[in-house]
Amino acid sequence: MDVTGKVVLITGAARGIGAEVARQLAARGARLALVGLEKAQLEEVAAQTGGKAWEADVTDWDVLERVTNEVAEHFGGIDVVIANAGIAATGFVRSMDPKAFERVIEVNLLGVWRTVRTALPHLVKSRGYCLVVSSLAAIVHIPGNAAYSAAKAGCEAFADSLRAEVRHLGVDVGTAYFSWISTDMVNSADQHPVFGKLRKGMPGLAGKKYPVRDVGKAVVRGVEKRSRAVHVPGWVGALKYFRAFTPMVVDRQAVAKVAEADRQMAQQDTSGLVGPGGQAASR
Repeated sequence: MDVTGKVVLITGAARGIGAEVARQLAARGARLALVGLEKAQLEEVAAQTGGKAWEADVTDWDVLERVTNEVAEHFGGIDVVIANAGIAATGFVRSMDPKAFERVIEVNLLGVWRTVRTALPHLVKSRGYCLVVSSLAAIVHIPGNAAYSAAKAGCEAFADSLRAEVRHLGVDVGTAYFSWISTDMVNSADQHPVFGKLRKGMPGLAGKKYPVRDVGKAVVRGVEKRSRAVHVPGWVGALKYFRAFTPMVVDRQAVAKVAEADRQMAQQDTSGLVGPGGQAASR
């Protein structure tokens, strides 16, 4: 797909991965519909990219349907949808804020479903491409990340089913898997007094953070190739072949640290949504 002149709708476009993807697609001539919260940041990205901003919560059916139809009317259709909006929460299941846990599921999984459902009629018309943003967390399920892992695993499963359902309609579906990316969300999680130590203490490549520009490049390539999967870094794709063994590895590595982390989480009451995006989604 030559993205020049193509209409690309990106959710979660106010910052982080969404904003970087928008900037790199704009450099290739794409026409951008930027959807998200944080109106000021969203409009700043729109000014940088020549796109148009729509403030919307991806969990709000009525608003999302209205916005999607407005995007299609404004641009004359929709060629690509990147369902990227997502938040994260820190905390262990037994002690974390239930509202924070459920908000992660609502935004990261149900928000993807609602985005795709409302945009799908337009993608069928254009025989377009949909990229669902999942995560390495769909493959490796670490302590303190249960809500995020559950949501992203759901995104992967959703995209797999969707791909088979819409192929005959000319729509291609991809799934994006990213490791730890240097965004406001991950950087904020690193500041958490308990989860931050767990994440940064992960061994080798597992604990490394990667620049957001790498994600932008990979997503642009994925859109151009209408790829089935996008991986950042590349080793995430190889890890998928060994996913049956990842729970055992996590269990063994967690033994030395989880008991104390669990105690601290329960005592300090520090669970909740992280980063500016999490704050915006909790309003």
